[in-house]
Amino acid sequence: MLDLLIVAAYFAIIMLVALRGRDTKTKLTADDYFLSSRNLRWPSIAMSTIATNVQGYQFLGMMGSAYLYGLAQANLEINAVQGILLAAFVFVPLYLRQGITTITQFIEKRLGQKVALAYSIANMALFATVTLGGALFWGAYAAELVFGDYFTFISEDRLWRVTALIIGLGVFSAIYTYFGGLAAVVKTDVIQFAILVTGGIIITGVAIHHLGGWEQLYVKTPERMHLHLAADHEKLPWTHLFGLFFLNINYWCANQTVIQRSLAAKNLREAQIGLMAGGLTKYLMAVIIIVPGIALFGILGQNGLSDPDMAFPYLVDTYLPTGLKGIILCALFASLMSTVDSTFNSLATLWSIDVYGRYLKPQATDTELVRSGRRTILLTLCTGITMGLVFMSIKFADSGAAFTHTLNEIRYYVNCGIVVLICSAVLLLAPAPNITLAAFLASAPLNLFFKWWLPEMNYFVRAGLVIVVIFLLFQVLGQLLAGKKSARWRPLSNLFTAQSRDVKWLGVGLGLSLVALHVIFS
Repeated sequence: MLDLLIVAAYFAIIMLVALRGRDTKTKLTADDYFLSSRNLRWPSIAMSTIATNVQGYQFLGMMGSAYLYGLAQANLEINAVQGILLAAFVFVPLYLRQGITTITQFIEKRLGQKVALAYSIANMALFATVTLGGALFWGAYAAELVFGDYFTFISEDRLWRVTALIIGLGVFSAIYTYFGGLAAVVKTDVIQFAILVTGGIIITGVAIHHLGGWEQLYVKTPERMHLHLAADHEKLPWTHLFGLFFLNINYWCANQTVIQRSLAAKNLREAQIGLMAGGLTKYLMAVIIIVPGIALFGILGQNGLSDPDMAFPYLVDTYLPTGLKGIILCALFASLMSTVDSTFNSLATLWSIDVYGRYLKPQATDTELVRSGRRTILLTLCTGITMGLVFMSIKFADSGAAFTHTLNEIRYYVNCGIVVLICSAVLLLAPAPNITLAAFLASAPLNLFFKWWLPEMNYFVRAGLVIVVIFLLFQVLGQLLAGKKSARWRPLSNLFTAQSRDVKWLGVGLGLSLVALHVIFS
């Protein structure tokens, strides 16, 4: 009962904070609604960005993978710093200099309307289906898996319990995003970030305590304390860092859902410090997601869990008392809602600014743009819930289905092309729009071809290969069809921008810290 009271209090606080101070008599401008009046400071940028990044599957899937493979799973967390540094010092300065609301607007200025529209439509389709559906399903599934006994009042049938959680959490997140826009999203994300971290620290502390201390990680699980596994490893070969580098460019530099906080920054300094603070936080997230899985293997030994995805539920059920379980349940809900509300807001922004205000009604007022964005939230709530239920049916039909990796591959069919597109816009002096569009459209077929030709290739490696091949073909075709100027690179001195000397050295320090981690834990 105490745990459920804690959860009820959490939901009440989230709604009150989201809508507190909202003046219903004042008409919101587009900047107010979509970019929180462009007034975000660095702590809000850092916490909201990372809260958006963390999802329920990380507590289940990534902790379970760490139980099996150890510290190598942390690469997916700590190497985000690569993408964050590129965002902070290359991409975001360009975006803020042009005062854009969406990344699409930047692409249009560099590559024209056709390429920009293709980028926007691809992202909206992906966000409204795989991103929303995946977040809703994994959050609801994780909550029910760990705390199923708490939800028996809904139904005795697991299927109906997960269905109710998907619908209820989706509707709840949509309500405060609908009324409050990005300001509400950021305010709630700050709370959700604190709950996520608190829950993670509790799980980590409990796991390490029962293992016997931090030093026991090297005594009982030394083989799992390496970031780099053999090149022929089935899931996490060290070569996957190649593809991961490029995919981090997509996620941290060209993803509207993630980058929208930086676009809403008060100034470049706030954006850059906020992103780097978020980068440091990724180290903490690696600890609280990965270390408990390794510790649990040390506790249970070789004959432990038959299903590694049960690592997180096992820790909660076995070692946590009433009260602390309520905090962990809130953390799972926070991981879902912070992703879902951000995706709703980004979908509203992309549709209203890139499509409705650009093509359907160019003279639209701010009120009409906000109204259009709100309608988008309602529509994508339906698509998100529908896809969440589809994913649920797949999982329940085959409980062993590892479609986390399948969902990643689906994303990468689109994301590889986006990396080529955004790198062309940023790195080349005069990119050819038609060639860029062709490269963007060709990336998915090439990805499928490589999967058929080399089925054993790790999908991270395959994604990196597709990006490099497509980009090189683009350069060659650009030289042949549009002249040498189209393929000329921007001077390196013009690529990197730091707001001040101290910001630059903070970036250098963050980059060196990542190198040090790879050396120490190699």
